Amino acid sequence: MTTQSAVIPAFKPAGAGPALTAALLVTMIAAATIAGAWFFQLVLEILPCPLCLEQRYAYYLAIPLGLLTGLAARAGAPRPLLLAGLAILALATLANAGLGAYHSGVEWGFWKGPTDCSGPVVNLGNAGDLFSRLDTVKVVRCDEVQWRFLGLSLAGYNVLISMLMAAIAGWGFVRTAQR
Repeated sequence: MTTQSAVIPAFKPAGAGPALTAALLVTMIAAATIAGAWFFQLVLEILPCPLCLEQRYAYYLAIPLGLLTGLAARAGAPRPLLLAGLAILALATLANAGLGAYHSGVEWGFWKGPTDCSGPVVNLGNAGDLFSRLDTVKVVRCDEVQWRFLGLSLAGYNVLISMLMAAIAGWGFVRTAQR
């Protein structure tokens, strides 16, 4: 035990238990989800819209942060460090669930989406350029669902997966804080 952990009980190593489990579960779910998104994009050629791409940011954060938090838990890192990692994971995935819900609402027509992917095309450039750009650009609209399974689009599944990851990170946070 270090001098710091003897003086400040909060800096006592938390043990690997729930922090390790939660961090690694979130990492594995995030990695599998991103692999699935890339499969849909690269193999099935279902191109992502701008909102779809924004929803991937939370996964790009969750994979390395979950891995680092898991490694820190395994190494016996201080509890505040583990709690911070789990809190960031929970908040990022919860915010991503909100973004996915917003995107799903745009797809169902409950509200308007961002103009860059669901509004009218404003700037077409000059006429000489227009035809060459139309041949090379595929516009993927945020308000048009390209694929559904059991009534849910990929944005809808993102909500469910993000909520699951937030719940797991929250569970790990609470259990680590109680130790």
